Formats: sequence, structure tokens, C-alpha cells
Amino acid sequence: MKLIIFGAQGYALGAYEAVKTLYPEHEILFFMVSSKENNAPVLAGLPVREISSVLPEMSEEERKSVKVLIATPDNVQPEIVELLERYGFTNNKRLDSDGWADLMERFHAKTGKFQPLGSLMTGPDLAKLCVFAARSHKDKALGSSAVLSGYVCPLQVGKALCDESIAELSDDTGDNISQKNGNYSELTGLYWIWKNRLCKEDSSDKDGHDYFGLAQYRRMLVLSEDNLRWMKENDIDVVLPYPLPYDPDINAHHERYLKETDWNALLRALKEIQPEYADAFPEVLRQRYLFNYNVITAKRSVLNEYCSWLFPILERTEEYSVPKGCDRSDRYIGYMGETLETLYFMKNAERLNIALAECRMYI
Repeated sequence: MKLIIFGAQGYALGAYEAVKTLYPEHEILFFMVSSKENNAPVLAGLPVREISSVLPEMSEEERKSVKVLIATPDNVQPEIVELLERYGFTNNKRLDSDGWADLMERFHAKTGKFQPLGSLMTGPDLAKLCVFAARSHKDKALGSSAVLSGYVCPLQVGKALCDESIAELSDDTGDNISQKNGNYSELTGLYWIWKNRLCKEDSSDKDGHDYFGLAQYRRMLVLSEDNLRWMKENDIDVVLPYPLPYDPDINAHHERYLKETDWNALLRALKEIQPEYADAFPEVLRQRYLFNYNVITAKRSVLNEYCSWLFPILERTEEYSVPKGCDRSDRYIGYMGETLETLYFMKNAERLNIALAECRMYI
């Protein structure tokens, strides 16, 4: 079967790799987009084509018969369906969040590079979770279909920068860096969790949670009861989102968001504070998989250890940045956090028991 993949970012590349591995009988023709602006001309060796440029080459019958897999975030898929149908592409399949999660689980289970939670043995007991979902006063309301799990607790981030309160918990209490939210984004929430929950075992966790975590308001790990049993039975140390692949590597992806001077500041901080990780950093940048969104759920000890490693590096990076972190507010530290999360857990993959799960975008 001939197939076109609509999209040219991480979702689309992930779909390409999964389809190529799981369904080798499919002939993937090219990637298609509504506009080539901000998209690479080639992805995984295949051209990225603007939909209007395809029309002269394909008859009406061919456009009706070829299958188009829509591999983009859920929130833009309805308008893409309308666009495709307007151009005569009617054999379309939306790869929604559930479909994406199923495809990634089967793909990673087959390749063996990463371990999906769904590939593990189950047990009778459920892991106890406490996951804080970072929220901003600028967030729009979630759709009525968004039903959050009982272990998810809203945490307002950047509270020191606004007067409006939208959650019972906020990151401007206790030991905090709430005023740095313009650079750290959701990571001011992770700092608050670290200092005010993980470091205070005596009174902060009366319910005896096995795992703590950070999610975003619209992006969080989807963990069913079966997932919680798998985590407990298999003694999972950390659950991360399915990584998104980037072409040719994650360094090229981050060049869209970060300056070379920022990377130099980060590398300088790593060499000074964690030289072992500085040696591994170039290799991680040259590989294709990134754990996005700073979303994580881990055992208390593991998350505590990670935060103790992460935040001194970020603080030193702010000092070495040009301009310094205190003189800007462009979320660059939040972007760096994604790469540092990838660096840390890829380097510790043999020491830690890491599993993957769907990170759903709620709309």
C-alpha cells in the first residue's frame, strides 16, 4: 500500500520509523505539509512536499486511493482533515493520542531500544503516585473530555510573577525559584517539588507515595491501573514519555530554539560541575531521540537525585549565559532541561530501570 505521512516534525518522523518497522509492506512516498515554512526540505531521506505542489503530479483517482496518515498533535488534526479533503485526499487516517501510544508501544517493544510499560509483567499491587501538573494563570480551560487521574495535583508555576491564584498549591511558597519562570518554564515547578516535597520526608508525604512527578497542564503521562501495577511489580525507577525522534539529530532540533552561546554556557557548566556528563554530552546531541516536555514520574530517591544533579547545572548555566539568565525571559532554560533530562537518563540507562508511557496532549 502506498502511504503519505502528513507532518514533518517529531510525531511524523516517529510514525515513519514505526510504520517502516512494523509494516514494511507499506511504501511511504513522502512527507506532506500545508506549508514548507519552518519545515526541513528532507526528512529521513524522503522529500517534504507542500500539498499544493503535489496536485499536478497526482490524478483525482490517485488522490482518492493513496492513504494519508496524519501524524501531528491532536489539536490541529481537524483542520488538516478539512485541508486534505479540499484537495481531494479522502483516504485519511488520524493518528490521535491513543493511536500514537499504541504505535509507539509496539514499535519500541520490537526494536528493544526503549522499554514500554505495556511490555512488562503485571502484579497485584498498585504504585502510589503524586504527580504535580504545572499550571499558569494564562492557561485556557481544558476541554470537557479531559479527565485527570486522582493522583494529579495542580501546581501554579510562575506565581511570583502574577497576582492571580488558580490553584491551592503554588511554586512561590517555601524554598522556590518562582520568579525565574520566564526562563525555567515548568521547571520552577520541579524545583518546588524537589525542595518542598522530596527533601522533607518527615511531614510532606503522609500518604507514603512510591513515586513523585511533574506534568504540564496540557501534557502528562497517561498511567492506567495496569500501568501502576507494572510499575510496582517490576520495580520501575522512572517513567518517561515516548521519545520523539529528530532528523538528523536533536542538536539540529534545538538549534531552532537556542543560540550557540547558550550551548557553550551549558557545556561550560557541565565541564565544571559534572565533567563525566560533559564528555557524554556531544554523543547525546548527535543521537536522534529526545525526552520532551520535562515530564517525568520517578521514585522519590531517583527524582531527588536527578534534581540534585540538574538544578546546580542550570544555575551555573544562567551565570555563564550571554546575556545572563537574569537579563532575559525566553524559556531557554526550559528547553535545556529537556536535553539534560535526555542526557541524564540515557547515560544512566543501565543503572536505572526506565520505562516509557504515553504523554498525552489534552485540548
